[in-house]
Amino acid sequence: MLKEKISEDLKQAMKERNEIKTRVLRLLNSAIKNFEVEKMGIATDDEVEKIILKEMKKRQESIQAYKNANREDLAAEEEEELEILKEYAPKMLSEKEIREIVKKTIDEINATPKDFGKVMKEVMAKVKGKADGSLVSKVVKELLS
Repeated sequence: MLKEKISEDLKQAMKERNEIKTRVLRLLNSAIKNFEVEKMGIATDDEVEKIILKEMKKRQESIQAYKNANREDLAAEEEEELEILKEYAPKMLSEKEIREIVKKTIDEINATPKDFGKVMKEVMAKVKGKADGSLVSKVVKELLS
């Protein structure tokens, strides 16, 4: 299970005195534990992957904010954390793979340019957790116009 792998890697990072990896994995472990407390049960691998993606999104937003504020030092730190999180994230689909799914979906529902919402809903259900929503949105707009 992914949760056990994260715990084992945390122990290893602590032994190696890898401060950044230890900090990131502790935060991730806390997020998982908080989720489990709210759920009143044990998190599945799918749920852990969603938590990882949420943590990655937080880092990406922070990186953007720090760069806008000309704080490259803080942005670099967030980028390091993001790289560590990527090791545990589900494999993301490439733009080419997303394009194929979108084309197929448009054909399936005979979509017109007005059906953006309908196409997005269908595609996001198919790629759940394996594609960035903004990329999917861009591809759908492109292919519908």
